[in-house]
Amino acid sequence: MLTIDLKGKRALVTGVADDAGFGFAIAKALAEAGATICLGTWPPALGIFQTLLHRGKLDGSLALSQGGKLAFERIYPLDADFDVDKDIPADVRGSKRYRDLGDVSIQGLRDRLAADFGNHCLDIVVHSLANAPEVKRPLLETSRKGYLAAVGVSAYSLASLLGRLGPLVRSGGSFLAISYLAAERVVPGYGGGMSSAKAALESDVRTLAFEAGRKWGIRVNGISAGPLASRAASAIGDIDKMIEHCRMASPIPEAIAAYDVGNTAAFLCSSLASGITATILHVDKGYHAMGVTG
Repeated sequence: MLTIDLKGKRALVTGVADDAGFGFAIAKALAEAGATICLGTWPPALGIFQTLLHRGKLDGSLALSQGGKLAFERIYPLDADFDVDKDIPADVRGSKRYRDLGDVSIQGLRDRLAADFGNHCLDIVVHSLANAPEVKRPLLETSRKGYLAAVGVSAYSLASLLGRLGPLVRSGGSFLAISYLAAERVVPGYGGGMSSAKAALESDVRTLAFEAGRKWGIRVNGISAGPLASRAASAIGDIDKMIEHCRMASPIPEAIAAYDVGNTAAFLCSSLASGITATILHVDKGYHAMGVTG
């Protein structure tokens, strides 16, 4: 009997700040398979997330199928807009949501992990990071600053994360990125450079899979997930219309659920997928394959 067994593995899942998105579902699926979980959370959302956890507001979502509750070994502050501490502007560093957190850069995350767990302390890293300050603007109206911000946080951060955390990942480990069909197709309303960022992310998955595979023996894959009404997706606008359109047009006419992506992620990060790298796997009920719908 084949089972997904991640016992003894440690996973870092970035971009988790609530229980509604793909990142949380992935963390839970990895834990169901036996992995221990660390999180990287955006500083402005960190305090609220920790308060919800402390007050038991997320206990229902944290419940595991075999009993017990999903627990996090560490929750680290992470702002993927910054590679190293010196990149953080003084006004950001001094703001109330940052000033007591220390180094929240990607390098800072690497240093905290090494200090807490030593070298070669990770087996799985999940990149669930995306942000575009002008996401509601059509590409024609997106500023250069907004476009580069979207690409920096949503795509380049994967290369930065892998470059810094790669040496901490044991051979045979796995990196996973979360993408969206806008990397390949036109999705009206998904603006601000996010479609470009997702296209760059998927291209980088392939290139980084080659480089990290040769250098550290690490696999790098991506999941192109169907639309989900997460809190983060609410920034896009008309997300409910996108979900309903995909549901009606898909070969399996159902909306995607976060656990669909979580379960696929657990498979891709396990030894069952040891032969899979440099691959973008669609988890969208088949919507990506459709041309004409009926």
